[in-house]
Amino acid sequence: MPPLILVTNDDGVHSPGIIALFKAMKEIGDAYMVAPDRERSAVGHALTLHRPLKVEELREKVFSVNGTPTDCVALAVHKILPAKPDLVASGINRGANLGDDITYSGTVSAAMEGTILNIPSFAISLVGEKPFHYETAAPFAIGVAEYILEKSLPYDTLLNVNVPNIQYHLIKGIKITRQGKRVYDNAIQEIYSPRGDKHYWIGGGSPFWEHGEDMDIQAVLDGYVSVTPVHLNLTNFEALEYLKKTWKGGAMQ
Repeated sequence: MPPLILVTNDDGVHSPGIIALFKAMKEIGDAYMVAPDRERSAVGHALTLHRPLKVEELREKVFSVNGTPTDCVALAVHKILPAKPDLVASGINRGANLGDDITYSGTVSAAMEGTILNIPSFAISLVGEKPFHYETAAPFAIGVAEYILEKSLPYDTLLNVNVPNIQYHLIKGIKITRQGKRVYDNAIQEIYSPRGDKHYWIGGGSPFWEHGEDMDIQAVLDGYVSVTPVHLNLTNFEALEYLKKTWKGGAMQ
């Protein structure tokens, strides 16, 4: 029996990236697409609690949800799919999910929700600007999916995959990496309405990152596919031991 694969994203059900990923996953399993009805980028791990959600079947095994990527995974697993999936594949995102991006990313958050539900999951993104080479990322999505289906993943761990947005033959290889650090300068823009009212637009800005040979960002800059294992337990265990030794009780002074 072929593996049951859930395909989702944050760019929306009509995105070329998810269509490419869906096609790739159908080569190796019984794939279903359950994705937002429109772009939901940078919504993080948001779950819709203040209104009901509508699911629409667009065609066979393809569903849209008027909610977030997290909503899509939860509904797919509990209400839409015929059984619990063997794998959640999220993407192919148009744009990077490197470093601190993963804390905002709906693409990565969909894979997080799958991991929370104890389903092996990965997110895959193309790093660069238009035109996007989805045909470059698709074979790597198949390779990652086949690895996970064969080997599974450690508990509470997902894979965050970032592919340079270049032609396939220019990719130098794959590197297993750690999450880097990337921040944006001047990411909030002031804009004015025709009446002169000031508003703010979050987005853009110039990215700055820490350089390190084993970092996700450096790998992509060097022309490699970055594969980063991301753990859901955010406890800083080094700090935990330090606080146990140094905390004196009572209020901090």
